[in-house]
Amino acid sequence: MSERQQARRPGGRSARVGAEVHQAVTDLISERGYGNFTVGEVAARAGVADSSIYRRWGSLEALLTDVALTRLNAQSPMPDTGSLAGDLRTYAANVAREITGPDGLAVVRLAVALSGTGQQGLQAGADLRAERMRQLQSMLDRARERGEHAPDAFGVLDHVLAPMYIRVLFGMGPLTPDYVDGLVDRLL
Repeated sequence: MSERQQARRPGGRSARVGAEVHQAVTDLISERGYGNFTVGEVAARAGVADSSIYRRWGSLEALLTDVALTRLNAQSPMPDTGSLAGDLRTYAANVAREITGPDGLAVVRLAVALSGTGQQGLQAGADLRAERMRQLQSMLDRARERGEHAPDAFGVLDHVLAPMYIRVLFGMGPLTPDYVDGLVDRLL
């Protein structure tokens, strides 16, 4: 196979199929909840063969982890505004927008479900948390390098992210900009 044949085109068929499969997963979680669909149903919804999903992701849990990480990273990237307060406010606002958006509750439910379902699910949840913690830590390390006092990553989880996720999961009111900024202010 030539180098040209091996190279994948960004935005090509592979990216399109990946996006269709990810959307099928998100839609099925919204409609049925976690654990109530199969790879075959995802494949049918996305218009691809089951074997394509197994070849690319290996298992339903690996696919679900990829969907959660991709959504979190695409919608809530780690900002670099030049100050910890600015980074945390921007990050928290991005997370709030993502988890209250059209597929937000499905993504939150997926992240929660991946945290405690069988051995593969536990590993998928651990992978998801480890990647997010690594990203948070990089933002906090940048702040320390600038000479700012920064909390630890668990502080951000406990005082900023957890209250937002709880409000969304239990329908406890909107995540207004004032509320989200207040969470950051209390942490700092």
